[in-house]
Amino acid sequence: MSATLKDVALKAGVSTSAVSRTFTDGASVSDKMRRKVEKAANELGYSPNFLARSLTTRRTKLIGLVSNNFHNPIFLEVFDLFTRGLQDRGLRPLLVNLSNETDPEQSVQMLRQYSVDGVVVASSTLPPAFSKAFRDKRIPVVNTFGRYSSSPEVHVVGIDNAEAGRMAARELIARAYKNIAFLGGPEEATSTQDRLKGFLEEVSKYPDINVSFSFATQYSFQAGRAEMMRLAKGKLAEAYFCGDDVLSIGSLSAVKDLGLSVPKDVGLIGLNDMEMSSWENISLTTIHQPIKQIINSSVELMEAMLDEPDRYPEARLFPCRVIERNTLRPGP
Repeated sequence: MSATLKDVALKAGVSTSAVSRTFTDGASVSDKMRRKVEKAANELGYSPNFLARSLTTRRTKLIGLVSNNFHNPIFLEVFDLFTRGLQDRGLRPLLVNLSNETDPEQSVQMLRQYSVDGVVVASSTLPPAFSKAFRDKRIPVVNTFGRYSSSPEVHVVGIDNAEAGRMAARELIARAYKNIAFLGGPEEATSTQDRLKGFLEEVSKYPDINVSFSFATQYSFQAGRAEMMRLAKGKLAEAYFCGDDVLSIGSLSAVKDLGLSVPKDVGLIGLNDMEMSSWENISLTTIHQPIKQIINSSVELMEAMLDEPDRYPEARLFPCRVIERNTLRPGP
């Protein structure tokens, strides 16, 4: 049988409370006591039972990591950074897939069953109501990649998606494209709406530019490819701002299968700068979203909220930049 806290106390010749304090972050224990307890624990192969301790402390250190777009490979990078960031702070991520969930209250109930200390909603497509539902139940929540607001109701960390749309439009116009288009993700997603809004706002400054827009069913390779194939039944635009990199890569696949050349016949610019976009056979021109900084900031906020649950909500925005590769024709 596994060694218990009492076994360690007997072997070290100390009280069980001394052993408990040794393995409790921030608890007061002398260096001499710590060495005795740790030596006994190592000899017995003892490991603290954090779940049992949570019954006493009422803190599980479990953080619900909630998302709903597992079709998008960018989330492999996102989950890797989040899990390591949380674990480095002594927190334990609980990954939750809400791909088929539409009721925020059911999501709250599910997370409460696991007694999570906080929730990170890592999604730009889940409605803001999901994050608000956790806040309303007094569960600390951070909406990573959420919609920017100057007066947020929950903590939001991400980018200004409208500005990203304006940035993409400026890039296409600077390269003398006259017939441009936006190919977004799901129309109901706030990220899609804001990127389109910014794109159209910038294009409206240039009356000689023709612009159109359409939407894929989700942020995925298959959806981007299918939408580009559908558009090809008519007349394609000269260049497309795709709502993210994976839509761009799906579109790139479709354009090449149609016997067209990128960027000679059709130009493409994406958003995210995911690792795959730099692969030699893709080499996608894209807008870099600083995902690592966004996630580090989200984890920092979550850690702070565990000690200060009523911390006033704030929005943290990070700047983007264009990454030049080979899917747009050269600029002037």
